[in-house]
Amino acid sequence: MTIFNASALRQAMASARLGHFEPARLVQQTLSRHGLSADASAEVPYAPRTAGSGLGDIFGSSLRSSQSRSGSARSETRSRSDVPASAALARHTFSCSAGSRDFQLFVPASAKGAPTALIVMLHGCTQTPEDFAAGTAMNALAEAHGFIVAYPAQSRGANQQTCWNWFSRGDQKRDRGEPAIIAGLTLQICEAHSIPATRTFVAGLSAGGAMAVIMGEAYPELYSGVGVHSGLPYGAARDVSSAFSAMGGKPLPSAMQQQARPPRTIVFHGSSDSTVHPLNGDMVAHNAEPSGPSAQLQRIENGTFAGRSFEKRITLGANGQSSVEHWIIDGLGHAWSGGNPAGSYTDPSGPDASTAMVRFFLAL
Repeated sequence: MTIFNASALRQAMASARLGHFEPARLVQQTLSRHGLSADASAEVPYAPRTAGSGLGDIFGSSLRSSQSRSGSARSETRSRSDVPASAALARHTFSCSAGSRDFQLFVPASAKGAPTALIVMLHGCTQTPEDFAAGTAMNALAEAHGFIVAYPAQSRGANQQTCWNWFSRGDQKRDRGEPAIIAGLTLQICEAHSIPATRTFVAGLSAGGAMAVIMGEAYPELYSGVGVHSGLPYGAARDVSSAFSAMGGKPLPSAMQQQARPPRTIVFHGSSDSTVHPLNGDMVAHNAEPSGPSAQLQRIENGTFAGRSFEKRITLGANGQSSVEHWIIDGLGHAWSGGNPAGSYTDPSGPDASTAMVRFFLAL
């Protein structure tokens, strides 16, 4: 998975200095190949959900099935190995003044009528919702526990490598850009399926993990839990150059600030991740730790699972429930721990990150 490739940019700059190419054109080509042509998005209004208010009034949004060229609705329900015949998997499009995105919505047979929760899954660079669903095997867990899963799809128009634009200042704050779109579709699904915010969660891998952190920071009243796999802390970068530094383990000083109202957070990161330095996982976990009277002592567990050793750092909240879990997987690279090889950027060895996140979110 390529959030961006620092060595490629350094090589491009070196070639430019030697006079082999035009610097501006070469750098633009290099950035373009790695999906770093990001535009800041316009600010859009957001209002808290109130009794009797529809999400169309809040976002001017629409939730619709994909349309054929003739304009008639067509079903996107598919026959796949990870979708039981009685479950529903459909593609929808969410639109608001900040933009629009397609997303896959998986409603398991066990969730018909009374879903237990919603988990919004944000894929990494070059991935698709289908790929991410296969690699995380989250649909099987949804069927087992009765929750709905939404898989928003980044568009190539917004990022050529389908990375969520976590490094763009226009996509890092509440009521703007991609966070506004993701929050909007989350609210729309919650209303359609009567899911409370206390049972709404967001998780992601790599660029998707970084965007999940942004969602938890920007909308703490909407997401009661955040899952971050191989991601970066909030405020780690504000442009392309600082993004390279952050991925290498040198985020901006603003990334050191603890969140004022951190949602419960579970972090997975490989000790051998050469794409996103493990220090980023440390900072995500640190920033999510409660402060003041709610802070509790941390305990550390060590173990081995499916061929990999791990360290799990657990911070308890005042109510005795885990507020932060930080898993450090020995020898894991930039891949979903315990993932299904049917999807990209997965490693079947090690603890199952999907199972751990579901347990953490649902307090199983």
